[in-house]
Amino acid sequence: MELNVVEKSKNRIIIEIKGETHTLCNALKEELYSNPDVKAAGYYIEHPEVGIPRLVVETKKNSPQKVISDALKKLIKKNEKFLDAFNKEVK
Repeated sequence: MELNVVEKSKNRIIIEIKGETHTLCNALKEELYSNPDVKAAGYYIEHPEVGIPRLVVETKKNSPQKVISDALKKLIKKNEKFLDAFNKEVK
């Protein structure tokens, strides 16, 4: 995975996420919207076969970097819980 900041301001950021697909971007977008400080969150891929996802996040007051970091931490915890439940079930 390679990240490239395309645009950055106080309350908005656009990041290219090379090497990722809808899977990560959609999960991240959904988690971002659970934060009341997020004004807008989304991503787009210009071409489905060769396009690089671009994540766009706008916040009301906190930095977009902070809300992205918080969302990623929540996703990690959710995945750990799923993995634990899965491992218990398939033993």
